[in-house]
Amino acid sequence: MTQNTSHAVMQQRHEAHDSLDDFPSPPWSGRALCEHVLKGNGLGPQDVVWEPACNRGYLVRGLADYVGRIHCTDIHDYGLADATQEDFLMPLRNSAEADWVITNPPFRLASQFAERCRILKPHKGYALLVRSAFLEGVDRYETLFKPHPPSIIAQFVERVPMVKGRHDPNASTATSYTWLVWLTGARGTKFVWIPPCRRQLQKASDA
Repeated sequence: MTQNTSHAVMQQRHEAHDSLDDFPSPPWSGRALCEHVLKGNGLGPQDVVWEPACNRGYLVRGLADYVGRIHCTDIHDYGLADATQEDFLMPLRNSAEADWVITNPPFRLASQFAERCRILKPHKGYALLVRSAFLEGVDRYETLFKPHPPSIIAQFVERVPMVKGRHDPNASTATSYTWLVWLTGARGTKFVWIPPCRRQLQKASDA
């Protein structure tokens, strides 16, 4: 039997409807957001970030190099110290006062995460790491992108490897990823490329 390894097929990632979508973000993907997208758009060293799908904290490691404090929550307890078990999409008992919400949401819930962020109105904005294919789709265009377009679409020119259930700094992938950023008070949408930076931003301690 011949394995179908076409680019389109390799980009597919099928998860059950109730899956936790456990694909940890490599820390360098967060550093790339800060270095190449947010640094000139209001990000400051005293900022408070809310990471509502913190998983095991790999994305948090990357963001921590650039901000003052990170409030970590997740619907599932992955064992991250100081993280609170909390469903971001349900009414919160204590809404975090944050300058930013920055996260890699479960793919099937990314639109809901974007809407939740819009309702919560973090002071400076919010950013979601999504598969580039998330930009496609008529329904998503009509319900999300048309009424609430992102301020910045930041496309990785390198691939961002994500492995189910673990972080592998040596992994590779056929899936393309994009940061979508909504800046408070901004108008219009700008498309930018995140240049090759994995080698510079990946640290040995990330593993």
